[in-house]
Amino acid sequence: MDLSNLQPAEGSKHSDNFRRGRGHGSGNGKTAGKGHKGQKARSGGSIRLGFEGGQMPLYRRLPKRGFKNRNTKEIVGINVSYLERFDNGATVTVESLIESGIIKNPRDGVKILGGGELTKKLNVKANAFSASAKEKIEALGGTVEVI
Repeated sequence: MDLSNLQPAEGSKHSDNFRRGRGHGSGNGKTAGKGHKGQKARSGGSIRLGFEGGQMPLYRRLPKRGFKNRNTKEIVGINVSYLERFDNGATVTVESLIESGIIKNPRDGVKILGGGELTKKLNVKANAFSASAKEKIEALGGTVEVI
């Protein structure tokens, strides 16, 4: 075998210009590969997503309740006790929280909450702070900055 007589494996290649519905002799006449009757055998036989053959579809059978606000923000809350991992006098940002493994995905913002105790002076930069968290950080001489 050499490059002059290479060819694809038998049955692995199909022609793109195959003509369906052109008589029995073509091997694909009569129903042209669509079987007998039914919605998929007819012209325009594609069925839209969620269609259940005329039965009331599931998305219309289930009750809709409440209100979904499309403008809502998903804020990640972190207690002050988690900031104990950082060194005294360190600057804590959203990036440093991700690096230290405290949060994985900041989503729409990070809020520092007042849960737990803090013993170190830190400069904290976050999207929001609770009143008790702000009080605890500033009581130790640290600073709070809303970004």
